[in-house]
Amino acid sequence: MTSAFAALVAGGGPVADVGCGPGHVTAHLHSLGVRAFGVDLSPEMVALARAAHPDLRFEVGRMESLEVADAALAGVLANHSIIHTPPELLPEAFAEFRRVLAPGGHLLLGFPACDGREGPAQAYDHVTYRAYRHSAGRVAGLLLDLGLDEVARLVVAPGEDARRGFPQVYLIARSPLME
Repeated sequence: MTSAFAALVAGGGPVADVGCGPGHVTAHLHSLGVRAFGVDLSPEMVALARAAHPDLRFEVGRMESLEVADAALAGVLANHSIIHTPPELLPEAFAEFRRVLAPGGHLLLGFPACDGREGPAQAYDHVTYRAYRHSAGRVAGLLLDLGLDEVARLVVAPGEDARRGFPQVYLIARSPLME
């Protein structure tokens, strides 16, 4: 899905990799011709990303309050970045993504999904602290409520991702072309 997302945003404005961790996805986007930069809550992760990819921009920040002007980004990628966000705070994070997206800008969300059903988020223990699996339909509905239209969805069966063991969802949504 990252390559499909890159094809949608390449040649446009900058793209934020929100929750970039050690920067490998930011670097991959850059290799695909995307003007990507990374943002992560953890100063340690940002330091690792800067050390591994000194030619790219990485900054410490929160997904709920990005230091980016309104409508300034061609894209936002949040790959497994919302897993530690409590379900009741997702609308705030998604509203921030919507705020920074330029008209026609794209959002790619990757997250672990609930097992084969729609419904409330399911908490699970993660290596660092509590994490959440979300239903694809609920997340898509939250995005639609903010005016972000779903343009693609990929659901990876749990057996296909042995490392994570849960179904994985990748959603691409687009902000309106005109405000």
